[in-house]
Amino acid sequence: MGHLDHAAFGWLTPVLSYVMACIGAALGLRCTVRALAATGRARRNWLVTAASSIGTGIWTMHFVAMLGFRVSGSDIRYDVPLTILSLLVAMVVVCAGVFAVGYSHDRNRALLLGGLTTGLGVASMHYLGMAAVRLHGDVTYDPVLVGLSVLIAVVAATAALWAGLNIKSPLAVTVASLVMGAAVTSMHYTGMFAVSVRVEPSGDALPGATAMQFIFPLAVGLGSYLFITSAFVALSPTADEREASASAQRPVESVAR
Repeated sequence: MGHLDHAAFGWLTPVLSYVMACIGAALGLRCTVRALAATGRARRNWLVTAASSIGTGIWTMHFVAMLGFRVSGSDIRYDVPLTILSLLVAMVVVCAGVFAVGYSHDRNRALLLGGLTTGLGVASMHYLGMAAVRLHGDVTYDPVLVGLSVLIAVVAATAALWAGLNIKSPLAVTVASLVMGAAVTSMHYTGMFAVSVRVEPSGDALPGATAMQFIFPLAVGLGSYLFITSAFVALSPTADEREASASAQRPVESVAR
């Protein structure tokens, strides 16, 4: 059995992955709050931004954490198409869950269905990402820990969607995003602790790209997207601010007439 190191760079990758999960969650929640206060195309656009933010945050969290993953006795490579597919899965399933909650008239039913769908999608993203790992040996999983990681993903996704429906204030969103970031990160490391590797030493070159060749640049790019989108959302006026501005302009227009 190969020795697995989940934090080859110490606390750097676990802490950074948690931060990325929190940023994605906070941004997704703020966009969901904006979406529920909007109508028509504006609601759709906010929901798409919310879904892409949460999905990007979850995927970035996973692969930033994977930068610290090492197996003694073997190099590690990543299958590029499967890695990209895991990102697309994260985006699509989170989008489905967010739209179910954003447009459904039966919010409780949509919350349960959306939470289940999104949670299973997040778990699928994680295990697709693990399926993209290439090393000299065989990877096996503890089914109990796998089941626990899926349960954590479903609970975390349901909590995220509930928070999007019920939490409005910036302080409450911040607290919720910290909790959600912890839940998503816990899901990742629970899934990772389910992994066992039987190393088969070989001199053959592994297919795929190294983490620094592919994962690191993509994670930096998606992380930049989160920060830029955060700035855009922070600078965009809320529905209340737009209404207050419109109300302030009406007396001026009346006097001018």
